[in-house]
Amino acid sequence: MPRQILTEILYYGLLLTAAVGISAPAAASENPQMPEIARTFFEKLRDHGGVRPDVMPDVHPVRTVYNPEAIIPPQCYTRTEGQFNPCYVCHQNHVKGRENTMNDAALQIAYSFSDVGMTNHWRNLFEDRSEAVAAIDDAAIDQWVDTDNYSELAGRLREAGFTGWIPDLENLELGAVAFDDEGFARDGSQWVAFNYKPMPSTFWPTNGATDDVMIRLPEAFRMKADGTYSRTVYKANLALTEANIKGYASIQVEDIDEREVEVDLNGDGELGIVNEITRMDGYVGAASKSFFDTFLYPEGTEFLHTVRYVGIEHDGSIGISKRMKEVRYMRKHVGYRKGIYKRQYQLEGYAKELGQLPQYIYLGDHGLDNGYGWAIQGFIEDRAGRLRAATYEENLFCMGCHTSIGSTIDKTFSFARKVDGAAGWGYINLRGMRDAPTLGEQDGEILTYLSRVGGGGEFRSNPEMFKRWFNADRSVVRARLEGADVHTLITPSAERARALNKAYRVIVDAQDYLFGRDATAEPPANVYERIDNATAPTLPAEQFHEWDIRLDWSDMTGYQPVLREASR
Repeated sequence: MPRQILTEILYYGLLLTAAVGISAPAAASENPQMPEIARTFFEKLRDHGGVRPDVMPDVHPVRTVYNPEAIIPPQCYTRTEGQFNPCYVCHQNHVKGRENTMNDAALQIAYSFSDVGMTNHWRNLFEDRSEAVAAIDDAAIDQWVDTDNYSELAGRLREAGFTGWIPDLENLELGAVAFDDEGFARDGSQWVAFNYKPMPSTFWPTNGATDDVMIRLPEAFRMKADGTYSRTVYKANLALTEANIKGYASIQVEDIDEREVEVDLNGDGELGIVNEITRMDGYVGAASKSFFDTFLYPEGTEFLHTVRYVGIEHDGSIGISKRMKEVRYMRKHVGYRKGIYKRQYQLEGYAKELGQLPQYIYLGDHGLDNGYGWAIQGFIEDRAGRLRAATYEENLFCMGCHTSIGSTIDKTFSFARKVDGAAGWGYINLRGMRDAPTLGEQDGEILTYLSRVGGGGEFRSNPEMFKRWFNADRSVVRARLEGADVHTLITPSAERARALNKAYRVIVDAQDYLFGRDATAEPPANVYERIDNATAPTLPAEQFHEWDIRLDWSDMTGYQPVLREASR
């Protein structure tokens, strides 16, 4: 980017941060309400995509250029109308033994935002994109969605001298093809895919995105004590990590040879082939001396998460797309003890009481440090659909969910929601997956969610979900949901999938992610543009719900793991 343009972007970015009450929809130049300073800045930033053509982040004009409270997701501005509660899946109080002591369950029944957060900065929610969506041809969007934009990213990053994590999993654009039956990447990269139930409801395909998640443990967790690679040791340590994150005293495995692991995993006093691990006092192999505690990942654990369009197969069925909206990478670079986490949450609470806005350490090409040991970096589509490194504020969007909500376990979602044990290793597959209930509840989680929310997602504005699963009075038709698999419950029709894909395509063309990334063609009716705590209806105490991110998979797997007390 020429120095003159770069200087102008910096200049207008500085001025923009001083502006108050900026409202900036995608068509900024056509909005007469938008201050001239903001309009000029936005046009310059949008014209150049915020990045150099070589995919490296070029300039972060000012940290949090537009929205200092970007950690508050759009869903938090949903109207609860005194009776509907989509908030409970994120906001929960401390569960005994967990590192997460956020204790934010009160956010279910009150909008407790900072002064800045009272304004909904996600302006794309209020933009009517219906005409732009209608102008996109069905064949054109199908071709766009079915075009790979992942496989060439690694080469471009290396050529650009990118110093952060570079995608190292081949054929990921093809989904399940990249993995064997046990979930191990066929390219030898040691990434392992797992089958999990998507978090209600942002990643339900019916609301605009499909996704997958892979985990990779540090090298020592893949080796025997003598330093040689062992898939068996790796499988055992993956199972132990799963049991640890879920707080289980036992976990199902598939034919692990204790003689190779050199540990009696089931406690029967012999070394043989086992299908259950009951030994829960440490990892095995070269990782045997690594720190081990409940609800914590080992230091060096990595997650790879791809967010995709809603794929449409030739027969009209719904699957994943080749094209990726985003590639997200997390690495636990510091393994803190629980006492450190507790103190960090206390300090965060003090900062909020003082009115301080959230701040995160910028790690350059490595993204942002969330303050709890994890570094998070994302890649997102440029206007041409090629993946580029996310800017500071685009990464900031991820911080709230992976830092400041009470329901996560060690700042993550999906792994705690993995199908238990051996049955859950392999690429995500919602077909045939039971609507497992939340741990401690009886009804299926999706059935329960729809009943509590009164709609098919956080925004309560999915007409197709209303038609399928609800009566006219917003009550759920239980008979339709009971017995249906997860795929049937949360995937859209091909018609809706195309509309969602087109809506997101318009956002990509505008490159205005800092105003929101939700694939909506028309503004959702149930979202506030601004919160007024004096007048906004809140939920009564009886609408509060305790909820656990973990699921009871026993009806699907035939195995009921035993919960254990925290070890420390």
